[in-house]
Amino acid sequence: MAGPSTAERGERRQESSGPPLVRRLARARLRTIVILAALAVLLGVGGTWVLYGSSWLRVRHVSVSGTRVLTPAEVRDAAAVPVGAPMISVDGNGIEARLRRKLPRIDTVDVVRSWPHGIGLKVTERTPVLLVRKNGDFVEVDDEGVRFATVSGAPKGVPMLELSASRTGSGAASFRRFGTDRLVREAVRVAGDLPAAVAKDTRTVQVRSYDDISLELAGGRTVEWGSGENGRAKARTLTALMKAAAGARHFDVSVPTAPASSGS
Repeated sequence: MAGPSTAERGERRQESSGPPLVRRLARARLRTIVILAALAVLLGVGGTWVLYGSSWLRVRHVSVSGTRVLTPAEVRDAAAVPVGAPMISVDGNGIEARLRRKLPRIDTVDVVRSWPHGIGLKVTERTPVLLVRKNGDFVEVDDEGVRFATVSGAPKGVPMLELSASRTGSGAASFRRFGTDRLVREAVRVAGDLPAAVAKDTRTVQVRSYDDISLELAGGRTVEWGSGENGRAKARTLTALMKAAAGARHFDVSVPTAPASSGS
């Protein structure tokens, strides 16, 4: 009787060896998955311990940059960065909020982690563009109309702001309608639109009403500016007018298309 053919013997070998091989491969894959999962857990636990539990990545020093009027010590004290705490746990938003609340002179602050042990505070201070007299001192006003600090001495080159509306008439009505804060912002707007040469000579920005803002310049010269609207056009007109009438004492650019000058 003839034995099994070559094809039949091959089929029998596949049937006998197939299932055990598949099982071995499945077990190998399972072992690999278990090992990788265990490694991931170990790495996660180890990483968490390094970041939060070890002494390797903790705050040891706080640096401050960008200050002009404030001192680095003032900034560090107000920031209250938790020295000794894990670097990863430092709350940058909380530090910024504390600094802006305790030191209104600060406009922005960037909290930077300098691994492995440093926290950097990059400060931008507000810059005064106008001053308001208050009980012998001076309140500094920035380019957003924010009154951020009171100082005993007037910073050099910063004009005074005078809110001088009368108790009756359009001035009083303007103050009632717009409010002091809005009128202060209009004065700031005017100060920001002034030509550089005029800004350097400006001693006072006087606000009588929303549309009645004037300037007092060095040497007793005055400028009638009007409202804060069309500031760039008024600045160009004022520059040209001052060149054309160099000896004039009073300039009116409240209507920039119809300027006027007088006095000599």
